[in-house]
Formats: sequence, C-alpha cells, structure tokens
Amino acid sequence: MKVEKVTDHIVKWLKDYAINAGVKGYVVGVSGGIDSAVTSTLCAMTGLDVLCVEMPIHQHEDHVTRAQEHIEHLKEHYKNVSDVRSDLTPVFDVFKSNMPQVESNDQVALTLGNTRARLRMTTLYYHGGIHGLLVAGTGNKVEDFGIGFYTKYGDGGVDVSPIADLLKSEVYAVGKHLNVPKRIMTAAPSDGLYGAEKTDEDQIGASYDELEWAMSQIDKSDSVDSFNERQREVLNIYLAFNRRNQHKMNPIPICIIPDSLINN
Repeated sequence: MKVEKVTDHIVKWLKDYAINAGVKGYVVGVSGGIDSAVTSTLCAMTGLDVLCVEMPIHQHEDHVTRAQEHIEHLKEHYKNVSDVRSDLTPVFDVFKSNMPQVESNDQVALTLGNTRARLRMTTLYYHGGIHGLLVAGTGNKVEDFGIGFYTKYGDGGVDVSPIADLLKSEVYAVGKHLNVPKRIMTAAPSDGLYGAEKTDEDQIGASYDELEWAMSQIDKSDSVDSFNERQREVLNIYLAFNRRNQHKMNPIPICIIPDSLINN
C-alpha cells in the first residue's frame, strides 16, 4: 500500500465532502484505540474544525488515559482540534435502572454493550448538531464488511466512514505514518463496551491478522483441503460472523407492496 498517497487521498476526500455538505468539519469519538486515533488524525489534517469526544461508561483506566494522551497529541499539532468529555456513566446507569430487571446472561451482556454504543452515537450527533459537524465513523474494512463487528445504530451510525476501505493492518500502517502514540499502536484492540474489558480477539475468537487472511480466502474454496486445523477454525469463525451479521451489512429490508394490492 502507498501509505502516504492513501493518507492524502482520505484527507482530501474528507475535506471535499465536508465543504460540499456545507458543514464546518467533523466530530469523532476517541476511545484510545488505533481506529479512532487514525480517524481523528485524518480529520484534523483537513484543517477543518474537529471535535474529539471522550465518552466513558465505566471505562477501564487504560482506555481513558490513552484517549486523553491522543487528544493532547492532536491538540499540540493541530490548532483546529478541540475536545469535550461527556461522561455517560450516570446516563447509562439511570437507563439500566429504569429497564425491567432480568437475570444476567450473555444476551443481556450483549444488549447492554450495544446500549452503550447507542448512547455514544446519540452523544456524537448531539455535539455534531450543535457545532455544525458531521460524525466520522471509525470502523475498518474487517469490522464493517467482513464480520459486522459493530453495533447497528451505535458505532455503525455515522455520516462518513473514512477508513472503512482499509484492513486493520492497513490502519496500523497509516497510524505509523501519522505518528500515532506508541501506547495506542501497541494496545490490544478492544471496543471497550464490557466491564471486563474483553479484547476484540477475546470476543471474536480470532485476531485481525487471522480474519484478514480469512477474508482473502472466501473466493478460494478449492484451497480448503490444504488448510491446517487453526486455519479451518478461523475460516469458520469468519463465516459464522459474516452470516450472522448480514442484517448489519445489507440495506434494511423493505416490504414491497405489489401494484395489484395498491391500484384498484
């Protein structure tokens, strides 16, 4: 990949899109992870207004300090960057306390994780609305188009997706080119939606390098016989996520009413 040219291409695309949309710039949720760090830096490079938003919800201290370190790094290098902290912990707790109490299980944990993501989406659109900014998404190609590893109407609810055509390894390459802080570059990827602070690999069962490999094998079914046991396991993990999350990656189904039922 031609990292410098790819970086310039995305920055120009972001700037042109915002100008054509008649907005002042972008708002980005900064989590302390590589995807949000790269996205916010690319937005900052446009020279347009960029608002970085911290949105902790019972957040692990490592995530908080990495996010703050990155924001300070951006503000030192780009005068167009500002930040705000919206602590959503009390909002989440009040919401949860007003819902029917049910016995805890994996489905409940997933639902609460998705609720966190949707509260953050609402917060980003609030800040974007009052400041005339578009919400920039932070999803990469593996998450958005491979396994659907995001929350519908949560982190999937954005105005633009500047890095959604980059594999995770390519995001890291851009991050290195942009001098993203080392702590972020070396941190284990995590969506930060669970109190136990599970990494993405813990949740998925495979690393991003493995998932990228699986994506590259989809059109090579004749090669399955040559795969070792772990490769077959990873491919099955990828395919299971891909099938299960098609509802996220495809347009919302519309019930088409036949003309014969409408016209008398």
